[in-house]
Amino acid sequence: MEAVIGFFRDGGEFMYVILFVLILGISIIIERLLYISFKNRIDSTAFVNRIIEFIQRGNINNALEFCNMSNAALPRIVRAGLEEAGKSPKSIQSAFELAAMVEIPKLERRTHFLATIANVATLMGLLGTIFGLIGSFQAVAQAEAALKAQLLTAGISVAMNTTAFGIITAIPCMLSHAYIQERTNAIVDEINQNVARVYRRLVALKG
Repeated sequence: MEAVIGFFRDGGEFMYVILFVLILGISIIIERLLYISFKNRIDSTAFVNRIIEFIQRGNINNALEFCNMSNAALPRIVRAGLEEAGKSPKSIQSAFELAAMVEIPKLERRTHFLATIANVATLMGLLGTIFGLIGSFQAVAQAEAALKAQLLTAGISVAMNTTAFGIITAIPCMLSHAYIQERTNAIVDEINQNVARVYRRLVALKG
């Protein structure tokens, strides 16, 4: 623990900036994972099969009530289309599209910040190292000849702490960004496929 504290303290004030960036990144990662994995958790196949069963029986009200049982994106979008049941295919499609324009951005919200945070952490680490090296060279310039090599070595070692911490911060943010983006894309594709199934049933019902 003392080694970690020493590593952080020796890096200078830039370490606090990078720490703030790290905390921000972790907060976004946790919030997105909770939203995608829990709040938006639903068995899409079972849900849509049930909705189609209601549609085939003409029980649109029961289908709407079933949609109201979940706050996930898919039921909200499906509900918008069900509210237009019996109208023209264009009206139904428009309802689905408008609902999707509201719900899908909620799935993608803040994820792109993780890539930015990773880049900022890396750049702040490099900037901290540059400022550290500048200070080291200034100190060496005023030191005695016998101490210059020792001071320069120690100064470079400390200055590199910010680069290391910046990279340590950037790596999990980049990996999390890739994972969350992949999960989000999979959910969006699943939503599109299932909404298309419901749309076909609603259009067939009108016909």
